[in-house]
Amino acid sequence: MTSGALFLAVFLACAVEAVEATTIVLAAGTARDWRSASTGLGAALVVLAAIVAGLGPALQAVPLRGLRLVVGGLLLVFGLQWLRKSILRASGHKALHDEAVIFATELAAAGAAPRRRWGSVPDWYAFTLSFKGVLLEGLEVAFIVLTFGSNQHDVPLATLAAAAAVLVVAGIGVAIRAPMARVPENGMKFVVGVMLTSFGIFWGAEGAGASWPGADAALLVIVPVVAALGLGLAGTLRRVPAARPSVRLATASDRQSP
Repeated sequence: MTSGALFLAVFLACAVEAVEATTIVLAAGTARDWRSASTGLGAALVVLAAIVAGLGPALQAVPLRGLRLVVGGLLLVFGLQWLRKSILRASGHKALHDEAVIFATELAAAGAAPRRRWGSVPDWYAFTLSFKGVLLEGLEVAFIVLTFGSNQHDVPLATLAAAAAVLVVAGIGVAIRAPMARVPENGMKFVVGVMLTSFGIFWGAEGAGASWPGADAALLVIVPVVAALGLGLAGTLRRVPAARPSVRLATASDRQSP
């Protein structure tokens, strides 16, 4: 896997999580208090940085074969989950993930909550909302950084890709002060699901002792096959009547679903 491929894979996967985290922070800051929301964001980033700094060197010390077997299995679990939900959304069997709806719901909930000061934080609700949202989405970012980076023995590059994705998405969010509703997030999640599943298959098989024809070039076959299978399943399911007559838009309760 080349450095460019590693950077792109991590960047795309982390961009999806950054969209959701940015939506939460914007809701907390707009409806409540920007200082408290920013403090919560900063606190979550410190915790996530400590996790990556602590686990990164430890994972790189694990024998490569064992590491790839474990990481391959974990990527398959996450990738298949993302892929399954993307297929169900594309076929009309699961709610579409709409950041505009999520933003409006979070904004209404934040506006209705009572205001309470805690220490130097003017609004504890805004702080905790921002902190929890960034931490939960950030843990998935940390997982992606550590798994991809450790397998390629280049955690710094994976960290750089994740940071770039977060900065780009956050910069756009702050500039327009609105959720990234125009970002084709469901499509991005399908792509990320395909990538995670493909790398999970590739690394898991290598960890189990298999040798791929062409080594890393085998990914050029695995990725299109997984994508074609996913698109085929989505097309087949479109012809199957959904349990409900129409597809509703996802609300805040669906936010943590990939």
